[in-house]
Parts: sequence; structure tokens; C-alpha cells
Amino acid sequence: MRGLRFIPIVASLCTLLSSSLVLAEGETKLHEAGRCAIRGHCGKKSIFGGDLPCPDNDVAREPGDAERTKLVEVCGQKWEKGSVCCTDEQVDALSKNFKLAGSIIASCPACQDNFYNLFCTFTCSPDQSLFVNVTQIEKASSGKYLVTELDNIWSEEYQSGFYDSCKNVKNGASGGKAIDFIGGGAKNYTQFLKFLGDKKLLGSPFQMNFKTRPDNSDDGMKALPIKPRACNDSDEAFRCSCVDCPNVCPTLPAVTTDKPCHVGLLPCLSFAVILIYSVFLLLVVALSSYVTYRERRYRKPERVRLLQDPIPSDEEDEGDTVGAGGYLEKPTSIYKLNSVLGRVFSRVGGFCARFPALTIISSVVVVGLLSLGWLRFAVETDPVGLWVSPKSAAAQDKAYFDRNFGPFYRAEQAFLVNDDPDKNNGRLLDYDTLSWWFDVESRVRRMISLDRELILDDVCFKPTGDSCVVQSLTGYFGGSVLNLKPDTWEERLRHCVNSPGDVNCLPDFKQPLRPEMILGGYEETGDPLDAKALIATWVVNNHPKGTHAEADAMDWEDSFKRIFEVVQEEAGERGLRVSFNTEASLEQELNKSSNTDAKIVVISYLIMFLYASLALGSVTVTWGSLITNPSNALVQSKFTLGIVGILIVLMSVSASVGLFAAAGVKATLIIAEVIPFLVLAVGVDNIFLIVHEFERVNVSHPDEEIDERVARAAGRIGPSIFLSAITETVAFALGVFVGMPAVKNFAAYAAGAVFINAILQITMFISVLALNQRRVESLRADCFPCFTVRKANSTGMPEEQVYEDQDGESTLQIFVRKIYASFLLRRRVKIIIVLVFLGLLTAGLALIPKVALGLDQRIALPSDSYLVQYFDDLDAYFGSGPPVYFVTRNVNITERRHQQQLCGRFTTCEEYSLAFVLEQEAKRPNVSYISGSAASWIDDFFYWLNPQQDCCKENGKTCFEDRVPAWNISLYGMPEGAEFMHYAEKWIEAPTDESCPLGGKAPYSNALVLDPKRITTTASHFRTSHTPLRSQDDLIKSYMSARRIAKGISDEHGIDVFPYSKAYIFFDQYISIVRLTGTLLGSAAAIIFVVTSTILGSIATGAVVTATVVMIVVDIIGTMSIAGVSLNAVSLVNLVICVGIGVEFCAHVARAFMFPSRTIMDQAPAKFRGKDARAWTALVNVGGTVFSGITVTKLVGVCVLAFTRSKIFEIYYFRVWLALVVFAATHALIFLPVALSYFGGEGYADPAADGGLEENLASRYRSLLVDDDYDSDDDID
Repeated sequence: MRGLRFIPIVASLCTLLSSSLVLAEGETKLHEAGRCAIRGHCGKKSIFGGDLPCPDNDVAREPGDAERTKLVEVCGQKWEKGSVCCTDEQVDALSKNFKLAGSIIASCPACQDNFYNLFCTFTCSPDQSLFVNVTQIEKASSGKYLVTELDNIWSEEYQSGFYDSCKNVKNGASGGKAIDFIGGGAKNYTQFLKFLGDKKLLGSPFQMNFKTRPDNSDDGMKALPIKPRACNDSDEAFRCSCVDCPNVCPTLPAVTTDKPCHVGLLPCLSFAVILIYSVFLLLVVALSSYVTYRERRYRKPERVRLLQDPIPSDEEDEGDTVGAGGYLEKPTSIYKLNSVLGRVFSRVGGFCARFPALTIISSVVVVGLLSLGWLRFAVETDPVGLWVSPKSAAAQDKAYFDRNFGPFYRAEQAFLVNDDPDKNNGRLLDYDTLSWWFDVESRVRRMISLDRELILDDVCFKPTGDSCVVQSLTGYFGGSVLNLKPDTWEERLRHCVNSPGDVNCLPDFKQPLRPEMILGGYEETGDPLDAKALIATWVVNNHPKGTHAEADAMDWEDSFKRIFEVVQEEAGERGLRVSFNTEASLEQELNKSSNTDAKIVVISYLIMFLYASLALGSVTVTWGSLITNPSNALVQSKFTLGIVGILIVLMSVSASVGLFAAAGVKATLIIAEVIPFLVLAVGVDNIFLIVHEFERVNVSHPDEEIDERVARAAGRIGPSIFLSAITETVAFALGVFVGMPAVKNFAAYAAGAVFINAILQITMFISVLALNQRRVESLRADCFPCFTVRKANSTGMPEEQVYEDQDGESTLQIFVRKIYASFLLRRRVKIIIVLVFLGLLTAGLALIPKVALGLDQRIALPSDSYLVQYFDDLDAYFGSGPPVYFVTRNVNITERRHQQQLCGRFTTCEEYSLAFVLEQEAKRPNVSYISGSAASWIDDFFYWLNPQQDCCKENGKTCFEDRVPAWNISLYGMPEGAEFMHYAEKWIEAPTDESCPLGGKAPYSNALVLDPKRITTTASHFRTSHTPLRSQDDLIKSYMSARRIAKGISDEHGIDVFPYSKAYIFFDQYISIVRLTGTLLGSAAAIIFVVTSTILGSIATGAVVTATVVMIVVDIIGTMSIAGVSLNAVSLVNLVICVGIGVEFCAHVARAFMFPSRTIMDQAPAKFRGKDARAWTALVNVGGTVFSGITVTKLVGVCVLAFTRSKIFEIYYFRVWLALVVFAATHALIFLPVALSYFGGEGYADPAADGGLEENLASRYRSLLVDDDYDSDDDID
């Protein structure tokens, strides 16, 4: 903005050199000291042109006293004496135009001095003819000759020094460089001086060729021996500040980045675990080789001894030949807690079975009462309310920013892209395309919203009070297609890209348009005409949520969206492509994604419901019984029981939601989509266990009453359900201590739903189970209990097989008992399994450092969303990063010490002031992610007070014109206290225009919050921008870097400074999410260990279960790195789920190991002893149930999620849950039994499993039989 009139300044300055003498041939004939080359003004070539100088080769003259005084005021004390080659009118022009030039470069005394010195010397030097040679003149209509071209000789030292002193000077609020305005963005001194001297419409009215030496060395011309001032000049009066001169900047301390430790290409953690596993593997191989060698060495002599001594000694145990190993080594000790739990659940089960109606009605009433909380049910859809803790620094910073400066602007953005390399040679821009785009923007300006009849002017951001901010290439043409000329548009575009601050290139809102924000894809050639994308951004005012003004903005955005849906079609007809986004688009598309996902989720649940209902019937309806008597299927089917079990799951979810909704805990979409799946995963397993155990009791105790059998089954399986329910509930409840609302609320709802579900299963489901058994024993059909099936029997088995319980086993149970369990527990197989699963653990640990952080917003969108292409274009073509504000909180900037802590362009600013630090950080963007200079309002405010700017007026006079002390760059005498407040209020309202580009209204209207009553500044911000942030890693690191910078400034000066950018609030979680994940999962593991050890009565078994769950979670985290699942709040919720489900898989196996079923353990092969026998018993007892009740149920449901259109469901739910099912099932059914056989604790007898004398004798009889799968002792290998 400071350079709005700079090119006209150059034009004026270039006309200051004149002379009244008319030279023959229009050339400077004499080149000697004391003689001029040009002097005075002789007229214009046209009415629109600038004044041209007269050629004059006469001697220099003494000026008058008034002219001398004026010249000294403008050009300095060195002009107090001597002749000059300028006139009074030229000095007036110098004075007028230097004021405008000073608005751009006054902050750097060296640059200003070199600039003034060049033009003062060029205009008034008495030795002008030594370095100026007129090369072309024309005769004007007045008869006078006009200079149209000249050579201007300056030493290379001065030219390069002049450029070096100005090249880093910043241009206030625009954040650009002064060289972009005074030098056309020159990259070296040659380009700089060429820009100053080139003849152009709004520039120099004649051609001035800057040279370092004359064309003819014999004509006496030479450069004057003038030395330039350096920006780090030894004379402090000319030294520039750090902001404008890097050479005087203090060196910032090096940033100690947390670079991950690596050994070669591997992270240290990965290298360490791989090394440890490799050493362990070598030790196991060596030990195995040694054991194998010893066995082979002694096996042959042992066999020879046995052949020679056929009579066994009395000391030899013949039980290995005929006895079942499990029967010989049954646990006999009693664990009191288990006995108490067994009795409690037995009594509860008996009561519920005896009084089913009372139990069911009571359960429904309680659930109904809890569900009344739905009346206060509310869903949190605001992303801020979901993922950001209200107590987090980011949330508090955002609230402070919004409260003082208002919500950040709404941005509507569109990309016009040419994807076809064959169309127009891959170029996007041509006259026809630009004309059409002008029409598109015109339609947007004139568009009237449908509902509230609003136009852009009603909702847009207007920094100058009358013009909307529209950042588009059309701004280079004044926003009007009339300025788009077929013959000149290319030249004008190139000029404006190089000099965006040119007055002819400014849009209506008077702020320069940075080319990287409006054009993209031309980086390779550097020619804007090669751009592949045109970018347009409409800035709309934002307002607090729920207000009428926000509704106005959203209404206008809806109409904007409809227009651009039409524009997309028009672009397609032109062979182009348009992508766009409104502020409301993302939330709208996310809601649409949720609606799409809801169908998939419901289908997934329905399939799991159907499978569970059908699978429950297979407990008693075997293929053999079905072929023998098909009528049994009608009676033995448990479809109704399955439906009731599913209803209990839904009731528990409803009760939990009602309970916490009544407590004011908002639900989230994650809760709605995940909780039913989670509870179903846990609940179905418990239903299977209860039904399976009850059917075993039916076989072993057929003569008991139904309520007694139900009580016995509840006493057996209740502690197991209690174990899993308690561990899962506590594990989930840990999430309540997390600040993130999405995780906290999920934890509360999940813990409540799981706990209520367990209570309903052990009460209401038990009652329904008793009723169902009465139906079965009455031979009534499932689903149609009014019909009796006469041909069926109550057991579902042929009469002769009723007491042979093995024949009543399902195919899966037979497979587990006869093949799988025996094979799994062989010694060599166990070693291999341990090695394989430790290898998986090693791989998981090694991959943990590779897990990325973040959540790409494109993943959260439906795959066919129009925003996906927009975000792709944003990454590919938008060359600017998001704005970032460094905000001062409760810093009283009316005090001098705080002014010095913040300013950057005055000599007394603190060495590590805010402006200095931001300037230095911008020079290391790879670390700071800061790009460009900060817009320092305090510097621009004080420079606005400079009387040379002629901006601040008071009572008809220029502010500070006669002030003592005068305005200066040391801040001495600058306003403080009430005076500061007075001038700051005037400055905020001062218009930003060509006459006063430093006015605060446009760039700083909301950058400063004043409190006149207390004479303080409540808040202020300093705006800069980030580098283009292309990835989640960039976004996270940029936020961390901004917090580091703000903390450093705060600590240095003892003030409160914080960074704010619109996206920061979503990335605050990543500062602590790794630590939070470790704490949450570690605490859950500790709880699992304590609870399992207590309930199972064994620290060793508790440790094995906990280690197995940890291995499951580690393997899932490792899989996340391979499957492209990053760590964020969504995946953290899923990891908490993984802990709970992992416990569910393992708890039942572990309890069956610690309290083995006597009936099943009697059948253990003789080769298994002790822990091996109990591990075999656990597998046979619950292995089939874990597989069919948990694994298959969840696998079926999860696979349906693969068909979702939502990437977030496909990545964060399908991939993670599939890994969960696979790893949890394999660890629970393969690794855990093996680990228990090695490291499990000593078992206990289960009193609830005791039968009568009849069962005891039967079990002893069965144990003496050689089972079909009996193998010799050699098979143990």
C-alpha cells in the first residue's frame, strides 16, 4: 500500500531536471564541473503525460535564499552552499514526492538517504553534466525543446549499494517488500535502476538510462565519487532496524528439534526390538538344538532298556498308559472370591429364572426410566466441540481471539484449472477465458440469495468501508472487463505480477494482490501466462454461531454454491475444470457422509444380529440330529432368544445414552456409530457363553428343575462375565479423564453401555432363557410358541444319545477337542507359536515410530464429494500458507517499555522484540514455517504520525509538525498513555488511500482493542503467514513452531503472547496425543492386570492376560502404520475399543484355564499334564464359543464396512477393526493358551461345576476310556 503512487513519484522526480538553454542537435555538448545538462520544466508531450525537463548545458547558478532554505529542508545540510542546476519548482516537486516515497522507505534511513541523495544530486548537482548526457530531444508545440532520453552515470558501487540498502525494506501492512513497489520486484541493482529509469505510462515520462560508465570515455563524463549508505552503516543515524536489514539482526538461538533417533535407516526403537528379538531367536534355536541332541542321544539306550526289562517296576506310573492326564492332575484348592461370585450369580440366576415376569418387567421399567434422558439428547456436530478440550490452550486462545477481534473471516474459494496439456499448450489464460471469468465474478457480485435476498455487498468483508475483498486476477484489471484489452492484457498481467503494489494493479479494496494467491502452476517457467490454475477468493464476514448474521452468510453461501455448480458445467464445455468450496461446505459434506455411513452401519448391525440369532440355535441343533429328526429344528431353534439378546444390547445402549444425556453429556457421531457395535461385540459373546453353559448343564443335570439348572449355569459363567464386564468398563471409563470431548463422551457412554448390558444379560436374559427352556421342554415351536411339535424331543438329540454329551457337540467343538487343542499344545508347536507371536510383537514395536499424526480432511469426506478435488487443487496450486496472528493478551502498549518489546523499526526497540523475532524466524522457514514479514501495526502507527507523511491532521494542522522533540526513529517523545490512546483512535479510523497509505482503517481496523477508560490496550495482533502447508505433518509442526515462537517472546519480556490461526484448534491435540495415548493405554493395561489378577486369583495369569492384550494393541498400532491409519482422536477411540475387545477375547479363556471344567478336563489326553491339561480344557470349553460368538460375529459385521463410500470409515473403522478381529482372535485362540501353559498360575477347583455322585462316577468311567484322539507320548513333540 505504501507504493500506491510511487511510479508517479518517479515520473515527477524525472521531470525535475531542466535548463533554459536550447542545445544544437539536442545533445549535452560540454561535460565539465560546474556545468548543467538539464534544468527546469519545458512542458508535456500530451495532456496525460508528465512534465519533461529542458536541455540546458549552461553553468550552475546560485539559488535564492528561499530556494536555498527549501532545498536544504528537502535534501539536507550539504546543500547549504554552492551553485545548483535546479529551480524552485523542481525543489517543490522534490519535497512533494519525497513525502510519498518516504512512506515506503522511511523506516530504513540508509535506503532513504541513498534514494534522496540520488534524486537530489541528479536534479540539483552543480556538476550535473559530468554524469548526465541528453541523448534525445523533441520540439514541443510551444516551440521549446523537451528532453525525451538521457544517460545517467552512477558508479557500480553506488548502484549496487543503493539496491542492497533497500532490497530488504518491508512495506508495512502488506507484508511485502518496498523493492516490489519502488523497483518492480527487482532481483539485482541492474533491474532496480532500469525500472526507475524506464519510460512508461504511469512511470517516467522520458527514458533515463542508468549506466556505470559513459559510452565515450573521452567526453569527460564520469560518475561522481559518492559513497552509498549501507543498511548496517557504522553511523547509527543511518543504520536500519533488523526488520529492514538482516545484517543488524541478532542471531536467534538454534531450534532444538526433537529429531528421532536413527540407526542407519531404522528408528532406534525399531533397531532395538529387532536386535533383541534376533538375539532371543538365536538363543531359542541354540537351546532347541541342544535339547534335541540330548533327546536323540539318550532315546536309543532307553528303548533298549525297556525291551530288556519288560516287567515295569513299582515306581513307574502306569497312568500314562490308561489314564487321562487331566483327571490325574485336577486342581483341588478353592479360591474364595470365585466361590463368592459363583454363589452370588447362582442366586441371582435362580431368582430371575423363578420370577421371569418380575425380572423382565423390572428391567424394562428401569431401562425405560433411564431412557427418559433422551428428552435432553443433543448431538455435538461442531468440530471444535468434538475434538478440543475447553480447557486446552488452543480453545482458550480461540475464545480470546473471537471475543476481542471477532470470529475469523469466512472464505469462499474457487479454482479454474486446465488439466488438458493439449488445450492451448497446457495454458489456462487467454482472452476468451478471462472474459468468461470476468462474467462469472460479475454474476457472483450481482447474485441475490434465494431465502434472504442478500447480495455479496451485504455479507462481504470491507476493510475500506465500501469495497468487498475479492482476491482474484480480475483485480489487476480493476475488476472490470472493460480494462481487459485483447492487445495489452498479457503485458499488464506480467507487470502486475511483478509489481502488485502498482496503483494500476490494485483492486477496489486497495490491498496488493500477491500473485501466489491468485495464480498457480507456473513455478517452472516463472511466466504467469503459463499458469495452470486461476484462484479466486471471496472474503465474507463471520459472526458468532447461531446469530442472525451468521445465518445471512450461510444463506448467501448456498446461492454461491448453486452458481458454481452451473459454472462447473460451463467450464467443462470449455475443456476446463472448476473446483470450489464455501465456509459451510465441509460441515455439510461431513453430515452427508454420516448419512451415507449410517446405511452401511445399519446393514452391518443387521447382519451381525441375523448371524447371532441363527448361530445360537446351532448350539443344540446339530446336523446329525437335524437329519435324524428335522422337527427338532423348530423346537431347538433359538432365533427368538437371539433377538431378545440383541434387544438387550439395544436396551443397554438406550439406557446409557439416556443416563448421560440427562447428565448433559452430548453424544457424537462416533458414539452413534461405534457404541452399538462395541456393545454388540461384547454382548453377543456373553449370550453365547450363557447359552452354551446352560446347554451343558441341561446334559449333565437333566433331572433338575429349570430354575436350578439356570442357577447352576449362572454360577458357572457369571464370574467370567463379571471379569470381562468389569475390566472393559474400567478400561473404557479411563477415557473420562481425557480432556478431548469426543474421547471423554465416548468413554462415558461406552462404559455405561457395557456395564448395563452385563447387568441385563445376567438378569433379564437369564429370565428369557428360563422361559425359552420351558418352551423347549413343552415341545413348542420357536417364534410360534402356540404350536406344539409332537415329533421333536426336548434335547434335540436321539433318545439313546441323551447321556452321551460328546455326541451332542457341534462340529466346531469336536474339531477343537479332537484336533485343534491337541495340536496347538504340542511342545514344538508351542515353541513355534511363541516365536511367531513375539515376532509379530517385534514388528509392531518396530513400526510404531512410523505411525503418522493427523487426520486429512479429505479422508472424512465421501469419495465422490466435490470437495475432494478442491482440496487437491488447494495443495497443488495455492502458493500461500494460512495467516497466523501473534496476539498480545492484556499487554498495555501505551507504556514505552511494552512498545519497545513489540516494535521493529525504531532504534530503541528491544533486541528480541516481537517484530524482530518474527522477521528472523521468517528467514528459517524450514524450522519456523513462517513466510514473509509480519504486519506490525505499532510501527505503521508511529510512522503515520511522521509529519513528512502528511497523514495525521488535527485542527487543520499536521500532527507532530512543530512538536518538541520532533518525530524521530528513536521513539523519544512518541505518544504514551492518554496521548497514545488519542492518536491510536484517530489512526484506526484513518482511511487507507493513495494520499495516505499508512492509514489504519483497511489493514488494522480490528488489530487493536483499545480501552480508553482504563487507558490500556486489551489485545492486539501482529499478522504474518505460514509457508504453504501441504501435509498433516506440516500443519502440526507449524502449530508447534508458532507456540514455540510465542512462548519465547513471552518468556523474554514477561508478557503474554500466543499464536492464533483458524486451523490451530484442531491440531492442539497432537501436541500431547502420543503421551495421552501411552497414558491411556498404559493405565488400561494396569487396570486389566489388577482386575484379572484379583478375580482370577493369580498374578501370573493376570500378567499373561495383560501381556496378551498389550501384544494385540501393539500389533494393531503397527498395522496402522502399514495401512495408512494415522494417530488422531478417532484412532485413539478405536485403540481404547481394541483394549476392551481384546479383554473380551482373552478373559473367558483365562478364566476357563484358572477354573477348569471337571467334566471337560476328564477328557484331556494323557500326554497333557498340569498347565497343558488346563490350557486344553480352556480351549475345549470356550474356544468354540470365542470363535463363533465373538470372532465370526464381528468379522461378518466388519467386512460389510468395506463397502462404505466414506474414506474415514474405510480407513479408521474397517481397517482398524479388521486388524482387531484378526489379532485378537489369533492371540486369544492361539497365543494365550500356549502362554498360559507356560506361565499361567496354579488353577482352582470350581465349586459351581460339582455334580452329584452319579456325575462323578460317570466322569471317572469316561476318564478310563481311551479317547479317539489318544496318542503315544511321542506325540507330545
